[in-house]
Amino acid sequence: MSPLSRSKTAAGRPLLRSAGAAAGLLFVLATLGFGAALDGYAQGVHPVALLGAGGVRHAVAFNLLGWILPGLLAAVAVLDLQRRLPPDAGWLARVGGQLLLLATLAFVAMGVLPLDIEDLDGVASQRHASAWMVWVLGFAAGALLLGVGSLRRALPLAGLTLACGGVAAVMAFGLQGVVPAPVAQRGAFAAWVLWLVAAPWLAARRTPGR
Repeated sequence: MSPLSRSKTAAGRPLLRSAGAAAGLLFVLATLGFGAALDGYAQGVHPVALLGAGGVRHAVAFNLLGWILPGLLAAVAVLDLQRRLPPDAGWLARVGGQLLLLATLAFVAMGVLPLDIEDLDGVASQRHASAWMVWVLGFAAGALLLGVGSLRRALPLAGLTLACGGVAAVMAFGLQGVVPAPVAQRGAFAAWVLWLVAAPWLAARRTPGR
C-alpha cells in the first residue's frame, strides 16, 4: 500500500469509529423528538415502537431516522470493530462480532416491520416483536462472547462490552414484572447506545498501529 493510500485509510478510520456515536445520537434524538411531537406520548409509559407504528403521525419518518438509519450506521461501526480483531482472535470474539452485526440488522428490521397498533396480536406486530427479540438476543449474546473473548487482549473493551451486554439482558429479561416494560426496554437501548459510542474507540486504542 502506498503512503498516500495509507494516509487516506488512516484519515477515514475516525469517521468509521464515529458511526457508532452517530447511530446512538440519532436514535436518542429521534426518540425524544418524535415522542415530544406526538400528543399524549410519554417516554416512561409507551414503547419506542409506538412512534413508528402504522397510522401514527410521522411514523414513516421515525422508522427511517429512529430505526433504519441508526441500524445501518451501527452496522458500519461493528464491521470496523470486526476488522480490528487480531488475526489470532479466538472463536468467541469472532462469533460475538457476528452476533453484534446481526443485532444491527435486526434494529433496521424494526423500522422495516413496524408495529400495528390496531392489531397488537396480528402478524405485523408479531414480526416487529420478533425483530426486537433478535436484536436484544443478538446484542446480549454477542457482547458476552466478544467480551469474554477480548479479556486477555483488551480489558477496557471487554469490561465495557460485558457490562453493556449484561445490562441489556437484565433489562430485557430479568426485570419483567418489576419495572414497566417501556422503562426496561429503554434501559436495554441505553446499554446498546453506550456500547456503540465507546466500544469502537476502545477497540482502536487496543490496536494503535492498525
